[in-house]
Order: sequence, then C-alpha cells, then structure tokens
Amino acid sequence: MAACSSAPERPAPTPLAPLVALQPATQVWNTAIGAVDPLLTPAVHGQTLLLANAAGAVLALDGANGQVRWRVELAQPLSAAAGFDGQTAAVVTQDNELLALNSAGVQWRARLPARVLTAPLVAGQRVFVLANDRSVHAFDARNGAPLWQHRGRTAEALVLQQSGVLLPVGDTLVVGLGGRLVGFDPLNGRIRWDAAIATPRGVNEIERLVDLVGRTGRVGDQLCVRAFQAAVGCVDGASGRLVWTQPADGAVGLSADAERVYGVERNGRVLAWRRDAGARAWSSDALLHRGLTAPLAAGRSIAVGDAQGFVHLLSRDDGTLLNRLSTDGSAIVAGPLLLGNTLVAVTRNGGVYAWRPQ
Repeated sequence: MAACSSAPERPAPTPLAPLVALQPATQVWNTAIGAVDPLLTPAVHGQTLLLANAAGAVLALDGANGQVRWRVELAQPLSAAAGFDGQTAAVVTQDNELLALNSAGVQWRARLPARVLTAPLVAGQRVFVLANDRSVHAFDARNGAPLWQHRGRTAEALVLQQSGVLLPVGDTLVVGLGGRLVGFDPLNGRIRWDAAIATPRGVNEIERLVDLVGRTGRVGDQLCVRAFQAAVGCVDGASGRLVWTQPADGAVGLSADAERVYGVERNGRVLAWRRDAGARAWSSDALLHRGLTAPLAAGRSIAVGDAQGFVHLLSRDDGTLLNRLSTDGSAIVAGPLLLGNTLVAVTRNGGVYAWRPQ
C-alpha cells in the first residue's frame, strides 16, 4: 500500500497553444446517449452509427442528423461494444452472454466460456467472437447455432484488458491472438496463415504482454496493427505475408492511408511511418501527455481525441496542428470515426458530436 501511494505522478498535459483553424470544420449535430464505458466503441455501417451506453441501451443513430433510428434497452451492462452489419447487431454482457438483436429487440442468446472485450464481428450471416482466453467462436447469425470454435493459446499468463483485432479481409477472418495476426477460414475455423507482429520478451508477465490492439489501419488487403508496448507492423491480409515491423511503445490502434501509417505513442507523441517499408515519415510532440486516442485518417487530416474532450486535426503531411474541436470536456472514447464526410466523436459522458470539415 505504501509503495502504491508513493508512485510518481503522471506528467501534466501539454498546454494547448492558441490555434488558427487551417482546416475549418462545422458542427452539424450533437446528441446525448448516457455515460459510455471506454470499451464500448461505436460501430459504423454506411450512414448508421451504432452505440451502446453503460446502462445497457443499444442505439442506432442516423449519421446525417443524429436522430435515433431504433433503440433497444437491454438493462444489462455490457463488456464489449456492438458489432453490426446493417441489420443484425451483436453485443456481449458482463455475464458472458452473446446477444443478437435488431430494431425489434433481442433475437437470440448464446453462452460464452470467457469474458469478451472485443466487439463481435457480424459478417456473412455469421457472428464471430474473440474471447479473453484467446478463443475464437462462430455462430449462425440467424439463430445463434454454434458453428465452430478455435481454442486459444494459453502460454501467456496475462491478457490485455482492452479491445483487440477482429475483422474480415475478403473471404478471410483476421484475428489478433497474442502478438500474432492469424487468418482463419470463416466457414470452418481452419487457420490459413499466421504472422508474428511481436514476440513476448521481458522478465515479468507485464513486460511480456504484446497483445494486438484495435483499431486497425487498412488499405486494400494490407493491414497495419499495433502490438501493445512493443511494435507496429503491416501484413498482407490475403496471404499473411509480413511486410514490415518497427519497434513502438504505444497502447492504442493505428490508421493508414495510401502513403503512411499513423499512430500515437504512450507519451502522446504522434508518429507517421511510410506504409511501403515502415520508415518514419514525421513525428509531433504538440499533444504530449494528453491521453490521446487512436488516430483516424480523414480527408487531409489526422483526427485524434484526448482525455480533456478535444478532437485535434493534424496535417497528414507533417503533423502540423490544423484545428481543435470541442465537446463536453470528458474523454473521447476510442477515437474519432468517419461516416461519409462527417467526423464523429463520442465522449465518456455520452455526448455524440458530428462535424463536417471543409
């Protein structure tokens, strides 16, 4: 107890200097949905924004105006955000129960063997789940029938308590298992390829923790991911070929465009790497110690949220600050999102804000 009380204080956030808005953006709507847990990251499908709040309400919002299209009150706290394919949403409760729902309510339920922190993936009339014991499960999206499961590796003693990697690339299901990116056949769970982004090293379990974190930077079939506190790297999602890796000390996901990969280090340094080979393109220390989210490449800018409720727009070319957008002052959850040409951010207090950059 005494040792904990004498822990060093966190560095103060870098003060925000006056800023001329070089990338204007107009707020087009905002709404409130109730307090949001940090793990309840929003999902986007077309012009629909799907969110869940800490009380267990799941809402589908119209991205054009913020109006509620439908709402389901589960009255059960959730452990993971919602997955959504435009028709079916899938969530996991803190009691390890997978729920499939739509505008009419809950359609079916399935019991899971372990806690889940990563949003389920709904795709191809299936629901895929990555559990905290590194097992992967597939269910029929129509009735919840179990289709297959892959039992995870158990060599690592600890599992990162945040959202991981689970997404489709063509006809391959791509999953982050420890420090590896693994491609599965979604029909039967057979492993097609396995690529190592980082290998556990260190003298204790915490130092050896290298789980892959969401979000993923994707351009075509190439996926760029972060291994917690260890590395960033890019993989060909069709073949599993490792393109490159670079050491990096960060805890949140990446974004990417045709030329660069963008990430945030744990101290708030924003970095860009060349997507072709991983060479560093630029870095910015303008937002050190501000508790930054994963970045988003949007238009000519990189959008990143902070723990004080601001969304910062940085130049893709060199990291220069272009604009600063305000919310309700509570931390931005997960990172900004893009719905068409609308930039959206969700705060811990449940504020949902939408801007249209020029």
